[in-house]
Amino acid sequence: MSPEQLYKNLEETVSFIKSKMTGETPKIAITLGSGLGLLVDSMENVTSLSYNDIPHFHQTTVVGHAGSLVIGEIKGKKVIALQGRIHAYEGHSFEEVVFPTRVLRSLGVENLILTNASGGMNSAYKAGDLILITDHLNLTGANPLFGKNPEKLGTRFPDMSNTWNKELQAHIVAAAKKSSYPLKKGVYTGVLGPSYETPAEIRMYKILGGDMVGMSTVAEAIAGHHCGLKVAGISCITNMAAGIHEGELDHADIKDQANQVSKTFVDLVINSIERI
Repeated sequence: MSPEQLYKNLEETVSFIKSKMTGETPKIAITLGSGLGLLVDSMENVTSLSYNDIPHFHQTTVVGHAGSLVIGEIKGKKVIALQGRIHAYEGHSFEEVVFPTRVLRSLGVENLILTNASGGMNSAYKAGDLILITDHLNLTGANPLFGKNPEKLGTRFPDMSNTWNKELQAHIVAAAKKSSYPLKKGVYTGVLGPSYETPAEIRMYKILGGDMVGMSTVAEAIAGHHCGLKVAGISCITNMAAGIHEGELDHADIKDQANQVSKTFVDLVINSIERI
């Protein structure tokens, strides 16, 4: 897609969403991963838009991703929640995967919290842990900025040194301390999927410095940072990865584990948003 077509699509999508909004534009947004969509139940004064109804959005197909853009309030602050995401492994281009992220920035959002369900590779982790993302490894073999650069969104060669915003990380750490939650930190390894990793691949990712692995988030973080969003991330460890986990990996089990930790996750996000 040309930058000109991207700008046109963004304008049409933003115009539609703004027509459904009242009051000030939210400065905070959160993308909710597999099994983590229950945060929207804590939102007040809610307006929910199905991805099917939003111009240029694609409906989600993965179980645990509702496929709704929800505008509401948390602790008196206006927030946009993307309840579910699309993935490249579903057949979407990375440009399509990050389109909602670019829409958020075009709407006027300044802070983006990305969440996901991931497999733990760090021996200090266990299923059910929430991990603050401090950095990432992009092992998808692709980049959402590939092609002609949309100069209105960001520079051709963005510096990725501070993709994961230190200020937002500090807010999340403080929120965890307030509730006495033992929040761990780690490097998220992004892969393409949809097949789960082999034990040999997990050993390689650990050598490279990865602590958890998943099939989302990295492209959104790159595109979000590129267009000026402050980005933070929280991973829910739903299982230990291949070679560490005993037995076969199953997405239904992963979603169930995310549901089990959902209250802790919701409390951490609410307390974090209160501080932003």
